[in-house]
Parts: sequence; C-alpha cells; structure tokens
Amino acid sequence: MSGVEELWERLVRAALRRERTGDDAYGRPAGGIAGNVPSALAKNRDIDEILRVADEIQDDDPTVSRILCEHAYSLSQNLDPNSEGRGVLQFKTGLMSVIKQKLAKREVGTIDRSQDIARLQEFYKSYRKKNNVDKLREDEMQLRESGAFSRNLGELERKTVKRKRVFATLKVLGTVLEQLTEEIPDELKRVMESDSASTEDLIAYNIIPIDAASSTNAIIFFPEVQAAVSALNYFNGLPELPRAYFISPTRNANMLDFLQYTFGFQKDNVANQREHIVHLLANEQSRLGVPDKTEPKLDEAALQKVFHKSLENYINWCNYLCITPVWSSLEAVGKEKKLLYVSLYLLIWGEASNVRFLPECLCYIFHHMAREMDEILRQQIAQTANSCTSENGVSFLDHVIFPLYDIISAEATNNDNGKAPHSSWRNYDDFNEYFWSLHCFELSWPWRISSSFFQKPHPRSKNMLSGRSQRQGKTSFVEHRTFFHLYHSFHRLWIFLFMMFQGLAIIAFNDGKFNAKTLREVLSLGPTFVVMKFFESVLDIFMMYGAYTTTRRSALSRIFLRFLWFTLASVFVTFLYVKALQEESKSDSNSVIFRFYVIVVGIYAGVQFFISFLMRIPACHLLTNQCDRWPLIRFVKWLRQERHYVGRGMYERSLDFIKYMLFWLVVLSAKFSFAYFLQIKPLVKPTRDIIKEKNLVYSWHDFVSKNNHNALTIVSVWSPVVFIYLLDIYVFYTLVSAVWGFLLGARARLGEIRSLEALQKLFEQFPGAFMDTLHVALPNRSAQLSSVQVVEKNKVDAARFSPFWNEIIRNLREEDYITNFELELLLMPRNSGDIPLVQWPLFLLASKIFLARDIVVESNKDTQDELWDRISRDDYMMYAVQECYYAIKLILTEVLDDAGRMWVERVYDDINASITKRSIHVDFRLNKLAVVISRITALMGILKETETPELEKGAVRAVQDLYDVVRYDVLSMNMRDNYDTWSLLTKARDEGHLFQKLKWPNADLRMQVKRLYSLLTIKDSASSVPRNLEARRRLEFFANSLFMKMPRAKAVRQMLSFSVFTPYYSEIVLYSMAELQKKNEDGISILFYLQKIFPDEWKNFLARIGRDENATDTDLFDSPSDILELRFWASYRGQTLARTVRGMMYYRKALMLQTYLERTTAGVDLEAGLGFDEVSDTRGFDLSPEARAQADLKFTYVVTCQIYGKQKEEQKPEAVDIALLMQRNEALRVAFIDVVETLRDGKVNTEYYSKLVKADINGKDKEIYSVKLPGNPKLGEGKPENQNHAIIFTRGNAVQTIDMNQDNYFEEALKMRNLLEEFHSDHGLRAPTILGVREHVFTGSVSSLASFMSNQETSFVTLGQRVLANPLKVRMHYGHPDVFDRVFHITRGGISKASRVINISEDIYSGFNSTLRQGNITHHEYIQVGKGRDVGLNQIALFEGKVSSGNGEQVLSRDIYRLGQLFDFFRMMSFYFTTVGYYFCTMLTVLTVYAFLYGKTYLALSGVGETIEERAKITKNTALSAALNTQFLFQIGIFTAVPMVLGFILEQGFLRAVVNFITMQFQLCTVFFTFSLGTRTHYFGRTILHGGARYQATGRGFVVRHIKFSENYRLYSRSHFVKGLEVVLLLIVYLAYGYNDGGALAYILLSVSSWFMALSWLFAPYLFNPSGFEWQKVVVDFRDWTNWLLYRGGIGVKGEESWEAWWEEELAHIRSFGSRIAETILSLRFFIFQYGIVYKLDVKGTDTSLTVYGFSWVVLAVLIILFK
Repeated sequence: MSGVEELWERLVRAALRRERTGDDAYGRPAGGIAGNVPSALAKNRDIDEILRVADEIQDDDPTVSRILCEHAYSLSQNLDPNSEGRGVLQFKTGLMSVIKQKLAKREVGTIDRSQDIARLQEFYKSYRKKNNVDKLREDEMQLRESGAFSRNLGELERKTVKRKRVFATLKVLGTVLEQLTEEIPDELKRVMESDSASTEDLIAYNIIPIDAASSTNAIIFFPEVQAAVSALNYFNGLPELPRAYFISPTRNANMLDFLQYTFGFQKDNVANQREHIVHLLANEQSRLGVPDKTEPKLDEAALQKVFHKSLENYINWCNYLCITPVWSSLEAVGKEKKLLYVSLYLLIWGEASNVRFLPECLCYIFHHMAREMDEILRQQIAQTANSCTSENGVSFLDHVIFPLYDIISAEATNNDNGKAPHSSWRNYDDFNEYFWSLHCFELSWPWRISSSFFQKPHPRSKNMLSGRSQRQGKTSFVEHRTFFHLYHSFHRLWIFLFMMFQGLAIIAFNDGKFNAKTLREVLSLGPTFVVMKFFESVLDIFMMYGAYTTTRRSALSRIFLRFLWFTLASVFVTFLYVKALQEESKSDSNSVIFRFYVIVVGIYAGVQFFISFLMRIPACHLLTNQCDRWPLIRFVKWLRQERHYVGRGMYERSLDFIKYMLFWLVVLSAKFSFAYFLQIKPLVKPTRDIIKEKNLVYSWHDFVSKNNHNALTIVSVWSPVVFIYLLDIYVFYTLVSAVWGFLLGARARLGEIRSLEALQKLFEQFPGAFMDTLHVALPNRSAQLSSVQVVEKNKVDAARFSPFWNEIIRNLREEDYITNFELELLLMPRNSGDIPLVQWPLFLLASKIFLARDIVVESNKDTQDELWDRISRDDYMMYAVQECYYAIKLILTEVLDDAGRMWVERVYDDINASITKRSIHVDFRLNKLAVVISRITALMGILKETETPELEKGAVRAVQDLYDVVRYDVLSMNMRDNYDTWSLLTKARDEGHLFQKLKWPNADLRMQVKRLYSLLTIKDSASSVPRNLEARRRLEFFANSLFMKMPRAKAVRQMLSFSVFTPYYSEIVLYSMAELQKKNEDGISILFYLQKIFPDEWKNFLARIGRDENATDTDLFDSPSDILELRFWASYRGQTLARTVRGMMYYRKALMLQTYLERTTAGVDLEAGLGFDEVSDTRGFDLSPEARAQADLKFTYVVTCQIYGKQKEEQKPEAVDIALLMQRNEALRVAFIDVVETLRDGKVNTEYYSKLVKADINGKDKEIYSVKLPGNPKLGEGKPENQNHAIIFTRGNAVQTIDMNQDNYFEEALKMRNLLEEFHSDHGLRAPTILGVREHVFTGSVSSLASFMSNQETSFVTLGQRVLANPLKVRMHYGHPDVFDRVFHITRGGISKASRVINISEDIYSGFNSTLRQGNITHHEYIQVGKGRDVGLNQIALFEGKVSSGNGEQVLSRDIYRLGQLFDFFRMMSFYFTTVGYYFCTMLTVLTVYAFLYGKTYLALSGVGETIEERAKITKNTALSAALNTQFLFQIGIFTAVPMVLGFILEQGFLRAVVNFITMQFQLCTVFFTFSLGTRTHYFGRTILHGGARYQATGRGFVVRHIKFSENYRLYSRSHFVKGLEVVLLLIVYLAYGYNDGGALAYILLSVSSWFMALSWLFAPYLFNPSGFEWQKVVVDFRDWTNWLLYRGGIGVKGEESWEAWWEEELAHIRSFGSRIAETILSLRFFIFQYGIVYKLDVKGTDTSLTVYGFSWVVLAVLIILFK
C-alpha cells in the first residue's frame, strides 16, 4: 500500500472514530449537561438520553432544547420529588440553572408553553428532512447488499454511524412527544412508528442483539447463533405464562421468561444469562459444524457438552453425598429439560453475588429449586415458587441470596477489618464446607433461618462488655496463627528429614561401619517415627480447637482415634526398643524382644509401603473410587486420609509419577551425600573431643555446660549445620531444576532464534512454519509435490504469510518501535503477482544487487557456473538477482508497446539461451552491467512517480537509453539468428518512434516498480534492521515460536471462545499533561525521563504525527490532537490501563484479520491460490461486518473498574480516561459497582448494583445490564471481590486473567487460538483447567533495579514454571496471564478466593482450588504477554513484603494443609519447596547466619572457644580447630542465581549471558538480592507470628525522585536496619573478644559473608536511591529525619509525620497476648551481650559469680536515674 493510501486510510479511521465517539481533539467526551445524571435517577434511562439530545440540538433550536430539559426535570421530579437520593438535589439545581440560562437567551416576550408540543412536532419533521432520513437508510442498505467484504467498508461504517445517531435522536424526540401528549397526527405517528422500527439496533445489548433484531450486527445472522436462540424458545412442556407477564414484542417468549416468572430473577440478570447461554451454545455448535442456514437447529452434542460442563460440579456433589440428582436418569432427560436445568443454574449463579464463592452452596440451592421447578412442570400451572415468594412479592435475591449474604456479611464485619484472629470468625470456605455433609439438609427449603448456621455473632465491640462471644464455630479447619502449621501440613517431609539426619548421624558416629551395633542404633528410627506421628496427632487436636462443636463427627472421631493409636504406638514401640536394648546388654540374652521389635516395625513399614505403592497405580485409585460406597473401603480410606469433597483423586498417571520421582531421587541423593560427607561426618571427631574436654575455664558464670559435657558448645557448633541441613535441599532442588529446565527449554527449541542474524538466515522458512502452526490446515498441502509445485506451494505459503507479517510490522510502526524507512524494508510483498518466485522483504535483499554487481564485474575470467556459485553462496543475494531479473521483464512488458515487448522478449530469450548453453559470460559484456543497472534505476525512478507529461517524456528517453546500452554495449553475441527482429527494432529506433507510447504503471505495478527501485538503490546493508531492541526481541520471539510445538490452529469459527478479564481500582489510566510535565526536585519530569530512555521511539513518534524529529514537546501544544497522541505515547510506556487495553484489544484485531483472510480458504487449492489478490489483500479488514461479528463472538474484554461509578460522580480524571478508552475501543466493556443512596422514612437506604456499560454512538456510557446486589459486595479482599461481581459479564469457554499493568502484542495474539486448543490436548491424566502463559517483563530497561527484577521474574516465569508444570506437576496460578477453563472455575468458586487477610495472595488460591478439584495446570512458552514490575527499591520492597506476607498467610490456610496431606510424597516436596517452603528456606538462610554468629559470640564471651583452640593446638587436633573456625560459606544466593544464568544462556547465548551476568554484578545485583532476602524473611516470619498482612499499593510508576531518609527509615527500620545493626554488633563483639589464631586475615575470611549481608541491609536503600550521596540532599534528609523524630504524635497524626505515631503503627500487628509473649522472648536475646561483656570487663578480676552481673544492673539503674 502506498504512503498516500496509508495516510488516507488513517484519516478515514480517525474520522470514523470521532464520528462514533463524539470526543474532542483532546480525547474528552463532548461536553454538556448529559452524562451527569446521578445513579439514584438511573432507573429511568430516558433522562440521560433526553439531555444528550438537548445538548446536540442546542444550536439548531434552543427552544426545543429547553423543552427537552424541562421534560427531563419533570421526570427527575417524579422519580424523587423530595430529592432524597445522593446527588439528586445538586443535579436538579444544575438542570434548573441550565433551563434558566436557556430562557434568558430567548427573544423578548412571554413564553407560550402551549405551543411546545407543536414546536416539538415541527422540529421532528424538520430534523428528518434536514438529515434526509429516507435517503440515508437507502444508501446504507445498498452498501450493505454489496457484500460483507466489499471495498466500500469505510463508507458503510460512516453511513451506519450517521444513521444510528440520527435515529437515536429521533427516538428520543418521539418518546418525549408520546410522554407529553396522546394527540399526535396520524401521519406523524406513522412516520414515528417507521422510524422506531429502524432504532431496534439501538437497544442496549452486549454482544448478541437477542432482544431486538439488528440490521447492522452480522452476528445475529450466523446460523449457530440463530440455532442457539431458537433452542431457548418456549416449548410445549412449559406451562403457559399469565397474560399480564410482559414480554418484549421484539422477541419470542423463551424458557428463561418462565424461570423469571417462577423464581423472581431480576430482569437484567435474565437478559445477561440469556446471552450467556446463547453464546455458550453457539460456540459449541460452531466447533461441531455450522448448521443448515435455512432452518438452523442446535446439535444434541453441543447441548450435552454445555450441560455436562455446567452441572458437572453438581453431579459430583450429589455423588459425594450419596444422594440422587434432581433427575433420576440422565438418559431420560430431554433436550429442552437439559437446557432448562442449565438456564436455572446459571440464573442462580448470575444473581448469587458473594455466594458465588460458595459453589457447593449453589449446588444445594439448585438442587432444591430444580425440584420446585419439576413440581411446577408436573402440575402444568404457571405459579411462583414458594421459596422465593412472600407478601412483598417474588424475588430470588431477597428470599434465597440475602439470608446467606446477611450471615456472611455479619461474620466478615466481625473480623475487625482483618485484625481479628482467623479462628474467631467464619470465612467463605467455612460457609461453603458446611455443604460438604448431609447435615446441610437441616437448613431445609425454604431456608430455616432459626438454624445455627444463620446464627450471627455479636459485634466485637460488644464482646468486651458481654464476656465471651456467642458465635458459630468454624466448619472443618481452624487457621491458628503458629509456625506449627508447617509441621502439621508437611509432617511427612519433616519426619523424613529428621529420620535421615538421625540415620546419617548414627552411621557417621559409628565411623561408617554397618555392623550389628549400627543396625541396632539405626532401628531407633522406629520410636522416632511414631513419636513424631504422635506429635502430629497432638497438633491435629490443637489445630481443630475452635471447630469441635461444628465440624463433622466423623472428622473428630478420626482425630481422636489417630491420637489414641499413635499414643499407644509410641509408648509400645519405644518400650519395645528400650527393652530390646536392655536385653541386648545382657550376656545370656537370646534377643526375643529385639526380634519381635524388628517384626513389628517391619510389618508396619511393609504395609505402609505396599499401600503407597498401590496408590501410585491409577487403576487402583479408580477401583477404590468406584468402590467408595462400600463401608469397608470408605473406612480404610477415612482412616488413612481425611475425606473431604475436594482433594479426592490427587494422583497422576504412572509415567508422570516416575518422572518427578526420578527428579527427586537425584535431588535427594545429592543432598544426603553432601550432608553426610561435608556436614555430619567432619563434625564427628570434634564433637567427641569437645565432650571429652574437662575442666574448661569459663569467663562467665556458667549454668549449663560446665558439668554437662559442654552442651552449649556442642549446640553452637552443630546449630548452623542443622539449619543448613534443613535448607540445602532447596539449593539442590534449584540446581537440578535449573538444569532440567534448561534441557526442557532446549528440547522445546527455545532460543534458537536469538539474534537478527538468525532471524534473517531462517526467514525463508517462516512462511512454511507459519502455515504448519498458525494457519488453518489446507487440503493437499502435505502431499508429494513436483519441483514446480514446490515453488508454487512456497509462493502460496508466502502469499498467506505476508498479510500477517505485514500487519505485525505495521503495528510495530504504530507503536513507534521502527522508523518509516524500516517499515518499508520490513514489509513483505503480497506475492500474488506473476513473478515465478517468492519475493522477500527488502531488509533481507538490501545491498545484495550491488554486491552481486561487484562480483560479476570483478570476475572477468570466471565461467558462468563459477560466477553463479559465488552469487549463490548467499541465498538472499541469489533471490535478489532472480527477482530483479523477473521484475524487470514484468515491468517492461507491461509498460512498453508491442515493439518494446518484442525487444524485451528477444533479449530475455537470448539471455535464457545463453544460460542454457552456459555462455552468458561470452555472449554478454558483463563488465557493462553497472551501466545497465544505472539506466534501469533511472527508468524505475521515473515510473514510481505519478504520471505527468514531463515524466512520460523522461521515461521514453530512459527506455531509449536502456535500449542503446543493451544493444550496443552489452550484447556481444551473433545476431544473425534473429536478424528480422533486430532489423525492425533498429529501423524503429533510427526513425525515432520506438518506445514513443508507454503505458503508465497502475497501482499494483507501481508497487513492483518501487520495490525494484529500492532493490537497485539501497546500498547500505539492512542487517541491523530493526535497530530498536524491543522490536528485535518481539520479532525474534515470534519467529522462534513458529518452530515450537503447539496445537494446530482451527478456523476462527471453530476455535474456543474466550474473555479477557482485568480488575482495576484507581491506578493511572492515561497520563495527563500535568503529570507528564510535573518536575521533581531535580527538575526532571516523566516526559523528559521517557524521552531520554526511549530516544528512538520519541523520534519515531514525532515522525508518525508529522513533526520534525528535532521538535520539542512544547512544539506539540499548538495541536490538541498531537497532545492526545503524546499522552497516549507516554502512557503506552508506563504501567497504565491504557497500555493494557491496547494490548488486549490486539486479540480482536488478530481475530478480525484471521477471519477476513480465512474467507478464501474453503475450496481453494494450491493452483487457485495464485490467481487472486484476496488471499493477501487486507485493506479494511477491521471494518468488515462479518469479521467484526466473528471476532466479537469469540472474544470479549471486560475491565472491572470497581469504583468507576463513584469516579464519574466525583468527575475524577480517571473516569474521563476510562470513557475515552471505551470510545476508542468499541468492543471494550466496563463493569463497576454503582452505589445508589436514597432516603426512606428519614433513613439512608443504600443499594448496590453490578453494572456493565459500553460506549454508545455518541461517546456516552450506555448501560447494558444492571444487576442488584444483596449489599456491599466488598466483604473480603478487594481484588477478588471486584473480579467476582463482574465475572457474570464474561463470556466464552476460557477466561484470561490480566492485571492492569500488563501488555500484549499483535503477533502473540495471532497464537491465542492455538493456545486454547491446549484444553483438548494430552497433558496427563486430566484435561487442563489452567493454561500457564509466559511473561516478558517490559520494565527491565527503566533502571538497574528494574533490570534485576525483570531477570529474576523472567527466570521464574520461564525456566521455573517450565519445571513446575513438567515434570513436577505442581504449577499453580501466580497472578500471571494464565488462561482458565472458564466454566470449570465459575462452577467451582471462581478464579480467586476472597476471605479477608488469609486470601491476601488471592491469585494462587485459584491454582490450589483447581488442583484440589482434580484440575490440571500446564505451562506454555510459545506465547508471551507483557508484564510490568516495580522499578524502585521502595516499590520492590513493598511488593515483596506483600508477597511474603501472603505466603505467611498461606502457611495457615486449609488449602496448603490439604495439598500437603493429599499429594504423594514426591509431589508434596515439589509443592512445598515451590510455595511456602521457599520462603521458609529463605528465613532459615538468615537464621543460619544468626546461629553461626551467636555461636561464635558464645564461644568468645564464655572463653570456651579460646581454651579449646589452645588445647587443640597442643594436641594437634586439626579437625576440632577447623570445626570451630568454619564460617557460613554456603551462600544460598550463589546457587539460586544458577537458574537465571542458565536462562540467559538458553535464550541469549553463552557470550551475552556472561556479559549480562557480569554487568549485573557491577550494578550491585548481589547487594539487591541480599537486601531482598531480608525483606522476605521479615515479612514472612512476622506474618506467621503476629499477622498484619495487608495489600500494599506500590504505585507502579516511574521512580524519578530522591527518596528521603525518613521514608526509608520508616520502611526498613524493623526489617533491615535493626537486624543489620544486630549482625554488626555480633561481628564486633566477636572481633573484640573472639580468638583467632590466624589474625586479621582469618577473621576476614570467617566473617566476610556476614559483613556483606549486614552492610547490604544497612546501605542498600542509599546505594539504589537517586542522588543518595549528594551532600545537599543528605543535609536536607537529616534535617527532615530529626524533625520527624522530635514531632510528638497524637490523635490524627500519621506515621509519616511523627516517629511516635509510626511506632504505634509498627506495633499494631502485635495484638494478641501470645504475640506479645513471643516478641518479648525473642527480644531477650540482647541480654546475652550484657551478660557476657560484664564479665569480660574484669571488674572483679577472675571472679565469675552472679554478683558481678547483679552489680551491672545496679550501675545501669543509677545511670538511668542520673540522666533521666
């Protein structure tokens, strides 16, 4: 497409967007009084429309505008006469002010209101005449009849938008007329009725216009949609509805009308679910095949699939409870009845609000309501259901949902905003798990409100006065806040590790000899095992405290039975073992008891092993599940594992089990080898020596060690080893998983294309790879082909690949990643012409002609074969030469007259003949080739321009020059063979009429001319195109993915449908100019910052908007449209909602392009594919009605902006920007919670509505659905509650969860339909329920810290998750852009959990829930989505603090407990070390440093270390000396960097990986990661001990400001500074009083890692703080910090203002008595310093009595008194 055509297309699109949205050049909605109607008046949707029309016609007829405003005021007065609703009084006052202004502008004279109706009628007629309504309608119909894929799509869109706007205005005028008077002239009434019929497609709808037929939306004409709509129609088995029941005349009655009448579902809920069901059915039908267009009918298989998917959880629930579903036999249920059941369930789900988090409660409700429905159907009398009916009417919301919501809300209120202990209130899981037993049927139907289930707790504020709270206990699990949860959930791991340590220690202390003595000691593992199991059973009892009265009796029986069993077992086995040892010590013993002990232990171990082995076989699992109703089987399973509704069938197929078992055998082998040879065995001899040491001299008064074999010395030596033993398994897991992940990535062909050189080298393979993966399969493509057919096949592949490649490149240009010149080089020709070869992009062929020319000119003595061999060594040089050869012939043949064509054919025949004879170097003077090229270049330079007389004369001269050069300079062959031809040409040339008549190139040929001209003129190599690194990365990844394994793409019509779902609260939507220009204290603005870090993109942006590349941002201020473009340019480089929306809407664009191009696929063979341009012509594809409709049927995007309604009322800029995004993206839907406040009987009544809106043709919000909620939906965590209220508006088989700081790319959107086919691929025993997707962190270039986070995150989301999914099978959902099986999850509790605080890391619980409910989570790396991360140290710390706190809460959760209990042993270890175990090992790493340093401090202060060292030197005991001087060399950070390095090597190459890693070291990445270690440790440990986890808003902005020290101090004091100073104190004490034979060097080597950690914790906030060491800022920071310290706190004073207020906030999480005790005990460690140093001062010489220590307290008290 030429540049002029592209500019024209952009201009048309911009005009259409303005036409459609009505926004001004700044992107703001058109102003006026419309759009400000308060939500309290929103029930009458006419008011806003009337005011909009009043704004529109103000200039045309102010009087009619005034009439409309007065009528709107009258309507608002009728709705709320007392102005009690929120904002109503202000709205009325403002509207009255507008009316008065209109009256003030009238002509002098009184107003005759009696003429208002006549004036309105006249205006109606004049408005129709002015807009030529009839002609407008006819023009649109003519364009529409010309076909969905016609070339007039832009004109059709413009006509449609105009017609819709005109008829929307006419509709409002007609409605007002009808409301004002009934006396309307007949003729005008007929006209109004006719116009009203044309406004049916203006009725609000979401995707499918079911309630009103639309002539503009092609989706309603799809046969599968029509079949789905007809399937819902009223059928004979339904009783007739009363005549008073209103049904819209624009549609037929359907079964949802019957359900609405019976159960009182809300109107908009019914409309929403009607479309939802039609959407599901239509998409299932399209996968089976398109039904007959004449009478489309729904296939039985499509309905069965939707039925089974929607009600699968209900069926499983019935089977679990051993009850019969509402149908006795599924085979006997008819098609209509199945659809009725599905409709009922979805209507219940759609109106359930917060109860949607209770999936089994919904099953209970459906079970009873379906029975009610069946009874009504049996009676064949339409009547309301008893469960939903009262004296106030019939309402499902009020009678079924509200009682549940009320009790959930009461419990949520009782959690004291998350501060109350989890054990003191019921969360969502507690309510849902009540329905896991038959006791739930005690609730009866309708609800028995007097049941204890509905018992509300007393408010916590009253508990202080009324004593113990009366409340309903927890259901089946209690989240006590204790570290013992780690043991309770993963007891098998701890028992295994402890027993292995014990066994290895026994072997080591027996010097590696395995004799009878060693065997007896190893058998001590028996008592160890049963004692640890006894401890587990004790924890079972303790952990259930708080649920004894409410949990199932069977669960309590199991707990106490296990406690009794392990109590007896531990006593019995321990007694046997002790007796066996006593018996063994006797000389005359025959070892009967010992043998009996061995038999008992052997039988128990054998039975356990046998059962575990059987459970690894899927067939055994299946058999036990089938026999689940047998009492014996149930008893055995119940005794072995606690039985719940979730967590059943937690096994994998044998092959998968073997894979992850082998993985862990490798890890465990390495771990225990390291533990034995490098940890335990070296300490055996030193331990013996320390125990034997007598008369050790202690520097202080010793209480424990002196007469107890130096016990504390032994502890100080062994404690770091024990800590390392517990955590090093994670290090070995990291190493093995890194290697495994590297091999998996290499096997998947990741990183094969990692450079531009590789991209260019393999480019010719791209079309074929594209056709094999991303394109719909074509017939006969894989058949055996001849060489000619292979060339034609390659050309067809290139023709089908080129439009997709070109659209990718155009999008890169629109995103300003490439220049206009690079765009020209990267675009690929359509390959639909007559040139018999594939035409490649110019960036592959650039400068190749010049190189070939030089080769030819320099090779005078080479033969033809040698010459061609030299050219053919470079494939693209060969392609360039061939293309020029054929292109010149094509162009000259088309341009020249008959004589000219004869000359061209003659020359080419001679050339071909010479090539055949291999004598071209003889027949032609190749040294003159440069002259020929120059003449052809001159000719092409003329022909590429628009025709003018002067250019035509120049072209003739250029052709004649070319003829002369070829005829006289180049040809050296004998011309006698073609004498007649040459004589005619010579005569014509001599007479001057040769080439006098030229045919100027048409548009298509001109493209060939331009391309040939470029080939002949571009001298510079394009090997570095594109220059932008992001553009390179994207193209390289896309090209690489074409060769990766992925499912074959289905046609768009047959693909799975999906939604994208983005939660949003109040983050940045679009940067305003004020935000972009606001300067920080250093004079740096965000815009300036962006211009500096993206300089090439800034220049590309200026070129795109037609500005000089050296223009400044202030030069743009004279153009409002440029200002808007500038705002978007900046926003697309930040973490904004605008960036996310643009990225996600690429899905729709990709689907439209794929649909548009697939229209020619059916019935096209290889030969036919070459004969038309439609294969590669994409002009106007996004304006095609059919392509848009198909894309809308397959893709939905919902952004759930929770407080959008509030933002609109407060006129926040975020609301304006969100409205702008809707206007620019017609498929974007925004869901929000609308709060409506009214006064009733003097009290404020608040109602909550879940609403869905879109932008209408006038740029205003058009409300689609408004579903009333039972109350405030935010009962738990904000984000999942926000998702839950809007999930009802999503559509499709799948839903992709996208955060508002993510991005997407057009080329990746092309692969979405491939990804969705993974749901039907083989990924194990169960079909996938969550598809994991790779991420690219796009914020890595912003700063060094952002780069560290980017690399760390990339390592996890690629190599890490690759291993989690395969072979470990424990990948979860981590808040990344995963794709959910939508129906699976919405029927099982949703895509996240929302209980307050415990589910603060809400995303991962969806993975837990999916796994527990027999789901399968996979990971796929051939597709990627962009992701933003925090870029400043404080932002990163807040984010990591939130994640660490979330993991601390996960430790307490029932999900972790059940997964830890129900996974097999190896999968349990995988799960542990990739979730909470990672954070626990991180904490152990820090604790190891503490254990090492406190051990050294003890040896130093007690004096024992020096004494033992001296004795070891005397006795030459080197082992003892080494043990005492071992430092913590085992740095976990060194080994955890291995995955990052291997990931670099895989995807960037070895050299680049080494350079990147070294660069990171120079950027102090080790300091950053060490600092992060402290962040994770602090928040994880604090949360488990005390709680206090909360959502942290990190800001997600650019860090271009200096952070003050007081702010850093508040954030890092408790987590880093205090702990860092403690480590420094320990190191100084050890330096002062410790003994080091090696002097300073020995001390440095011993403590360097500890010093590094301490200094990193203390100084990292300054190292990574902009201008952190600038002296002036240091002075200002110090002054600010001292002011903050000295300012006293008080009521209303925040922590940012006062140290005192901050300290109270810091201690706010320590609420319970137990937390205070724990904190006090931990703080007592500091008295060690006082105790040891007092004796080191030698106050009383060598006296070590306690009086010395007591004297120190006296001195301390005196000092306090003196200086107080």
